Amino acid sequence: MAIIGGGPSGAFAAELLARAGRTVLLIDEKLAWEKPCGGGITDKALARYSFLREAPVERHWVRACELISPCDRRATLELDRSIAIFSRQVLNGLMLERAREAGAEVLKDRVTGITRGDGKWRLKARSGEVEAEYLVLAAGGRNHFRAQFAQPFKPEDLMATAGYYIPGSSPRMLIKFLPGLAGYIWIFPRHDHLSAGICGKMDGSTTPELRRMLEEFLHAEGLQFASAQFYSHVLPAVSAPALQDPRVQGEGWAMIGDAAGFVDPITGEGLYYAFRSAELFAEALLADQPADYQQKVASDFLPDLQTAAAISDRFFFGNFWGGGVIERMVQFTESSPSFRELMCDLFAGTQSYIGLKRRAYRNLLPTLVEIFVHEVFGDRQSGPRQPAPGAA
Repeated sequence: MAIIGGGPSGAFAAELLARAGRTVLLIDEKLAWEKPCGGGITDKALARYSFLREAPVERHWVRACELISPCDRRATLELDRSIAIFSRQVLNGLMLERAREAGAEVLKDRVTGITRGDGKWRLKARSGEVEAEYLVLAAGGRNHFRAQFAQPFKPEDLMATAGYYIPGSSPRMLIKFLPGLAGYIWIFPRHDHLSAGICGKMDGSTTPELRRMLEEFLHAEGLQFASAQFYSHVLPAVSAPALQDPRVQGEGWAMIGDAAGFVDPITGEGLYYAFRSAELFAEALLADQPADYQQKVASDFLPDLQTAAAISDRFFFGNFWGGGVIERMVQFTESSPSFRELMCDLFAGTQSYIGLKRRAYRNLLPTLVEIFVHEVFGDRQSGPRQPAPGAA
């Protein structure tokens, strides 16, 4: 078996299969390298894959997130479950080492062509040709091999990112939403630097436009980035039509992680889905039922991603209670303990999109009462609260 792509999904699949005695070759051009986006591991992922919590590698634990609305209203959410933020070089290195220890062969090389004949795959690489009976594509969302197996992603299925690695540290994450942008600015504190970036749907914003918006925000926040390393990248943020019935498995092949489009279309979070899709694929293959992988995905996490894709435009551009959805989300987070509890569950990964509407409506009355009390009386210890910019 050959796996193309040495990120978390490819490396985890290689580890699981090699530990079960399968012969696995993992091929990646870069192996462990620094990647700009995220690195945040939710409590849901940490609970399922405990080695991510226990591994003796560098990570930064975060228990708070500052949310900033399009109208600059701010709310700090104190998380009841920590998020572990990894450097992607550290995380990828950890997963590759686990794959090696399990018995997988890891090859640093670039695959330049894939053909199939006589029931075998032939991979053309710089170092020569490799044959495999089964092929796993785990090479990210914009790899040029995807078109050989499934529909290539369109601009509306992709999210552009741009940002800087800035020296410094912080006890909290920061997420800033911007008017008219299907995306957001983030500042994630890693072990020895800040990952400051912006993401937006590719059919709505160009990378230069995103970079300009990010730099204006960093300047306003007093963060120095003139000598910082710049980066850009592309992530899947698959639209509802493309997620309706995605093809991620066929005769002798499968796609996992970003290559399959398994990324939250609203938040851009993909690490949990990278690990889970690799796990589901390995389960199906080790049971000698590789075709079951497609159904396993469809009955596991795909419905939640489909729901997220269906509500994405309403989240970023919709209105609720006389204001934007995001504006109200930040206001409710600031003012309502019931709503903060819901937000903590979203950040922890334990609140699905499927059950979100039902829970939000069930909590609406107590939330509104809490907001009324907060807006009228404020914090009793510090006196009446001053309205934030943009507050209704």
